[in-house]
Amino acid sequence: MRITDVRCVEYTGSMRLPGPLWDERLRRPTDIYPERAADGPLQPPLRDDGGVEVRSIFLHVDTDEGITGTTAVLSEQQAHTVLTVLRPQLLGADPLAAERIWDLGYRSMIHGRAGTGMLALSAVDCALWDVRGQYFGVPAHVLLGGPTRQEAPAYVSTLGDSLAVEDVARRTRELVAAGFGGIKWFPRWGPGDGRRGVARVVELVATVREAGGPGLDIMLDAWSSWDIPFTVDVARECAPLRLRWIEEPLPADDTAGYAALRRDLGGLVRISGGEHEYTRWGIARLLREDLLDLYQADPHWGGGISEMVKISALVSAAGRQFIPHGQSLQCNAALTFAASPAVIPEMEYLARLGPLYQHFLTDPIAPVNGRVAAPATPGLGMRLAGNRVLDARPL
Repeated sequence: MRITDVRCVEYTGSMRLPGPLWDERLRRPTDIYPERAADGPLQPPLRDDGGVEVRSIFLHVDTDEGITGTTAVLSEQQAHTVLTVLRPQLLGADPLAAERIWDLGYRSMIHGRAGTGMLALSAVDCALWDVRGQYFGVPAHVLLGGPTRQEAPAYVSTLGDSLAVEDVARRTRELVAAGFGGIKWFPRWGPGDGRRGVARVVELVATVREAGGPGLDIMLDAWSSWDIPFTVDVARECAPLRLRWIEEPLPADDTAGYAALRRDLGGLVRISGGEHEYTRWGIARLLREDLLDLYQADPHWGGGISEMVKISALVSAAGRQFIPHGQSLQCNAALTFAASPAVIPEMEYLARLGPLYQHFLTDPIAPVNGRVAAPATPGLGMRLAGNRVLDARPL
């Protein structure tokens, strides 16, 4: 089997929503500047049919066997790198030769070890696992050694949900009733808000605890936008409320800061991160310094499924756990159902972005009663739902 073409196509569709896509936004690292902190969530445009416009760039890798492997949700920058740098190397290559293709791609981009270059290589790698699964007629997790189980629990991320107290309480009750045992919230407040900001975060956690009950796992995602004093204050004041973890409180490059934070916290709360780290070498550096309790590398960003398998082994050998970041449910399901539950205990489900990212797919993945079933579709299950495509623009 040989690769005959590598295509990037932007699909446009329309999605009906009960309200705006975003009621709130996460805190951003740029919010240290007041004029940026004042920015609200960016809403997608509305179409004449009343739906919100959905645009997504897909990567398609075609083969001479009639099999096409697909990855979704690329940026224009990723697509450009795929088409101008990686495509010439891929044409005529054997798509089953996972290690060779990844290594050639990595070595050909001397400045692509991180950032857009690695995101582009990640997209190619994921698409090729879709090809391989279809070729052998099995879901990708079977090729990776699974299934290790028939279903896995999922925690839910509330990115975009309102942070008003009454809305948080209502939403928490809804999600617990839907079967989720863990909920992650995205506080808008940070160091610039001082003691008031700490109090608002504590109020958020207290509201979730009261509405969700004593058995609910509660997590916070700071998206690299806090600092050490703010994180320590939040952790100490939330201690009676039993936070499960605080995610990415500091910028990813601030490894010295993470070491100092871990010392200051003294085990008060787990610190998670790694979604903005790249490749096995990046994660290995974090592991050597024991900077995180939980690792969350993303297959769409950190090297693809092939690299996540290596990262999973490193994390396991270090005695830590790995929950892949929730950009791609299809890739994360492949990894989760091929791994020991002791290493990858659960999946992440983004309540608002999950349906959006999968809008053009025939077989979207969604939790039922808080659990995700092992996929049965060959490959990654990336078949396009043509009836949802209103326009297709090759790049």
